[in-house]
Parts: sequence; structure tokens; C-alpha cells
Amino acid sequence: MTKILMVCLGNICRSPLAEGILKSKLPKEHFIIDSAGTANYHVGSSPDRRSVAVAKKYGIDISSLKGRQFCSKDFDDFDFIYVMDESNYKHVISLARSEEDKEKVALILNEVYPNQNYDVPDPYYGGEHGFENVFKMLDEACSIIADKLS
Repeated sequence: MTKILMVCLGNICRSPLAEGILKSKLPKEHFIIDSAGTANYHVGSSPDRRSVAVAKKYGIDISSLKGRQFCSKDFDDFDFIYVMDESNYKHVISLARSEEDKEKVALILNEVYPNQNYDVPDPYYGGEHGFENVFKMLDEACSIIADKLS
């Protein structure tokens, strides 16, 4: 069983979208996909209504997901940890206990643009269009991840 964790700041916009998108592309019998935030602002909260709406538009239901905070134990529980931006990367790496932990962490858009270290922009303070753009970015990255793991 391969386990993959998606991480953003609050775990209500980008990482739940990435979780839902990747779940839609991989067989649940062989993969566990989860998401978390580096901050504790939204622990126990549902995803942002705009993330839920854009996912639903593409046939993905993320409405039942609940926010949680990333912790060091996640290094033990997951094989791959994809972060949405440089700030998330630094935070997650700061909790790493070993080189092995650090090797599990990658910026998700490096799947599309290798070694470019592009951020998935946080759509929280933007309009509906920002969520659509983020969905498309994550969909492309998750397609590549799914192809590599299948």
C-alpha cells in the first residue's frame, strides 16, 4: 500500500483539492491519500466552499474531508509528501528527523516543471477563478504522479 500526503497552509483549499484529485486517479485498493496543513487554523474544518465547488464541477467530492495539522509522525505514515509552496516545504522540512524524512518531501509542481520550484498559489483570498486555476495545476501534477505510481 502506497501512502501519499498533500500539504498546504490551512488544509482547506489546495491540499484537499490535491487529495481529491489524486484519489480520483489511483485505485483505492493500492493507495492511501490524505492531506494536512502546516498551520492549525482549520483543524476539524471542512474544505473551503470554493474548493468543494470546483472539485464537484469535475466530478470529485471532497466535502467530507476535515482539516488536520501536519506532524512529525506523518513522516512515518507516508511514503510521499507533496507540498504546495516553498513556505510549506520549509515548514515540513523543519520537522524532519532524518535525511530519509527529507527525501519524502517534494514541491508538487516539480512533477510538471522539474527543479523549477514553482508554488501552487493560495487561492483563499482570490475569487472563484483562482480555485479553477489551482484545480488545473493540481490536476496536471496529479496526472503525472498517478502515471509514475501506476
